Amino acid sequence: MKLSGLQIFWLMFTFETGNMILLTVSPVIEDAKQDVWIAYLIASLLGVLIVYIASKTALLHPKQTLVQFSKSVFGKWIGTFVVLNYLVQWYSVVGNILREFADFTITILLPLTPPWPLFITMLLLMIYVTFIGGIEGIGRCSEVFGPIILFSVIILVIFSLKDVETINLMPVYIDTGFFSIWKGALTPLAFLSESVIILMLASFTDDPKNVVKSAVSGIALAAISATLVGLCVLLVFGPDISAKLRHPTFDVVSYLSIMDFIQNLEIIAVLVWILSVFIKLSLYFFLSCYGTAQLFKMKDWRKMIWIFGIFFFVLAQFFPDTSYTFGYMKTYWTQYALPINMVGIPILLWIVTKVRKKMKVSGTM
Repeated sequence: MKLSGLQIFWLMFTFETGNMILLTVSPVIEDAKQDVWIAYLIASLLGVLIVYIASKTALLHPKQTLVQFSKSVFGKWIGTFVVLNYLVQWYSVVGNILREFADFTITILLPLTPPWPLFITMLLLMIYVTFIGGIEGIGRCSEVFGPIILFSVIILVIFSLKDVETINLMPVYIDTGFFSIWKGALTPLAFLSESVIILMLASFTDDPKNVVKSAVSGIALAAISATLVGLCVLLVFGPDISAKLRHPTFDVVSYLSIMDFIQNLEIIAVLVWILSVFIKLSLYFFLSCYGTAQLFKMKDWRKMIWIFGIFFFVLAQFFPDTSYTFGYMKTYWTQYALPINMVGIPILLWIVTKVRKKMKVSGTM
């Protein structure tokens, strides 16, 4: 299985964009209010820095995944604990997003449908692309879906321009302050920091020299897209209304009307989100199967696909409704996963590896 630099770029962009523009706008505006654009800017800069460090760390261990080189860096027992920590995070992401996908689809499109048929439908698609193509198949899908998502975001921004009220940007900073803006920035930063999965993906690339450039560019484009969408929501609805809406991006798209002829554009938002969710779920599904198989030294990682297909179906059934997702983001995701899994461990891996290489060169090891 091989990934090109272009596939890594579109993977980074696609698996981040959909969930960010649907789930982060309301929490960010709730905290940062009219300074939502500053919060997204801070999150964007830090998110790019995180993926840069993670990419550099991965390149220090060529042809090895996080599961393999964490043991060589930290030792067998601590390395295994680190890997288990990431696996638990990936498992929880799949279960939570599966539930969010079903609840959102039921609310918008299929109000009388129970969740389990949607779980099964998405899981079958994930199983198919993972079993047939592995990470390469998911990468190829992202090459097709990524441009569609980018084009849809551009259309959304352009069509919303006629409804913007620049007064919604005022006053800048005075009413919020740094603490509120920083609190708002943590939610999109937690999403952008998921890019540390490059610690697993870099080993599959056919051109290691382009890993950093591709990963950073993909995350930067996703961050810019989310910032523009968040800004559009603020300019159209204002901070007070936007903060009270569960999915303000979808509501903005529903509100748009071009010459009273082009209406009901919410299908664009649904398309963007479902395509992005499919890539994100498939990517985490692959990482869960492949990473678990590597941890337990299984030769055929595809055997895990069938086990995890059943496991994630059951897990999604036990996840609470949509309101839980926002609590999940603000507690586990921003207070635990962000500082430890996405910042602390990658930086520690980078530092320890650098120190050991310098000691080895100097002959002290």
